Formats: sequence, C-alpha cells, structure tokens
Amino acid sequence: MLRIGLLFLALTLGACGRGVPDDARVVVAGDSVMAWNRVEGASVADGLSRALDVPVGDVSLPYASVSGVTGAGPLNIARQVGRLDAPWVVVNGGANDLGIGCGRANQGMLEALITPDGSKGAIPKLVRGLTERGSRVVWADYYTSPKFAGTPCARLYADMEQRLGRMAEAMPAVFFVNMGDVIATSDSAMFDSDRIHPSPEGSRRIAALVAEAIRAADPTLR
Repeated sequence: MLRIGLLFLALTLGACGRGVPDDARVVVAGDSVMAWNRVEGASVADGLSRALDVPVGDVSLPYASVSGVTGAGPLNIARQVGRLDAPWVVVNGGANDLGIGCGRANQGMLEALITPDGSKGAIPKLVRGLTERGSRVVWADYYTSPKFAGTPCARLYADMEQRLGRMAEAMPAVFFVNMGDVIATSDSAMFDSDRIHPSPEGSRRIAALVAEAIRAADPTLR
C-alpha cells in the first residue's frame, strides 16, 4: 500500500508539472529534488525559466530513479529523457536507487549506476544517449541534507560525486554542478520541513547555479 501511495503521489504531482513546450530550450529531468516546490511555481525548472528568460520544460518526478528500481515509465529517469532532444537537459538522480541507509549493499548499486572511472553504468549510458542526440547536459549532483549528514550516506554520495566529475571531464557536452556549492547543510532555510528536500529558496539557488553553468557555455543564453 505504501508503494501504491507513493506512486499516486508522484503521478499526481507530475500532473501538475510544466510539461515540455515545443520551443523549450532547456528541459529539467530527475527526481524529487528537481520537482519539489512545483505546485508553488518555485521548482528548479520555474527558477531556470525566470533566470534564463526562455521556455523550460520539466519531466522530473518525485520517487524517480535512474535504474527504474522505484518504478517504470516516468518514474524511470532514463525513460524521462529517452525522447528528449532539447538543446540543454538538466538532470539529477541516484538517490532513490541507493535507497535509505546507504549500507554495504548499496555499494553494488553505486557500481551499477556509475563505475569508478565514470565511463560505464546506468548514468553514463543515460547521459551518452542525450549527447548523441545533440543535447548538452548539466548533471546536478546532490547536496548533503541535514537528515543524512554524518551517516554512511554522506560517504557513499561523496564517492558518487567523484565518479560523476570524472564522467563530465571525459564528455565535452556534459557539465557537472554540485548543488552543495549553494545549499549548505547547516542552513535550515535551504530545506523543507522534512530536512531532505529544498525549500523554495533552495530550489531558486539550485536554478541559479545551473543557469550560471549554462550561460558560461552557451552565448545564446547570456
């Protein structure tokens, strides 16, 4: 029943999403970090649209995972982006694949998501599919939330961050940003009441970080 409830929540929130306009210059994909604050018009996609002053699509959904471990269809981030060909795609993911606890078993899932050199796994495959269709990709790495600071999750996510950085270095059309650069674990104003997801201000800061990376690489969006 819990899984059904979460699926219903995800699809309900998705129904309130922005969709993908025909003239979208940027599309946001991924999990609840990207989708959060959408109902209030304050999600990452909303912030990007305001910051860049261009049409921005949004296919992100709460509970989505890279590998589809939490569900199929739009809850599989690889399927979210499977047909996208926008000039820019902003994407995150992996938290719902790794799950709660981040124990020893999750190291195997990390290997499936991305290998130590950043060249293989579900994430590089997803990103490569986008770049082969002509999109440039901003991969937004997670911040450390107060809920999981100091737990084994922090170490596992630090390992994933390094791997994602190596992936981006090896792919000219991929740009890596770290949401932790603008979301401090100690700043409660950046988080929703669950101490995991971003507050509206947190989403705005993430959008500003991504917008800066896009502007630096794309003169048409300056």
